[in-house]
Amino acid sequence: MEGFRFTLPYVPRIADINYGGHVSAAAVLLYFQDARLAYLAHLGPFSERHLDEGCTIILPEIRVRYRAEMFLGDALEIGVRIDELRGASFVMSYRIERGGALTAEGTTPVVALDVASRKARRLPEAFRAAAARFEGVPEEEV
Repeated sequence: MEGFRFTLPYVPRIADINYGGHVSAAAVLLYFQDARLAYLAHLGPFSERHLDEGCTIILPEIRVRYRAEMFLGDALEIGVRIDELRGASFVMSYRIERGGALTAEGTTPVVALDVASRKARRLPEAFRAAAARFEGVPEEEV
């Protein structure tokens, strides 16, 4: 998938289908989450619950654009990447394709959260370095 170094194959399940016979809007958010989890695990020992000791993440908003219906059994590919690394946050972009054709895309700003204080904190250096290395850019440009 052009512009994405990380992709995840995905096949919609019956639970993802709404009364209209296609993938529901709520399911697409879960597809983004599954791809985000796989991406973080690919970078290293990271997850939504653990970027570093005492550091988790939260998503203050999610943007989704639906471009085409998706159906039960479709062979989908979900691309995910980090577009920006900031002090305490980063922005992830997502793209879902079926046979090379765009079906949905979106973004999520992601904020590092100190578990004890429940406040934003600086992204761990190990995570910043892993993301920059994987995306193939200098750390300050991700």
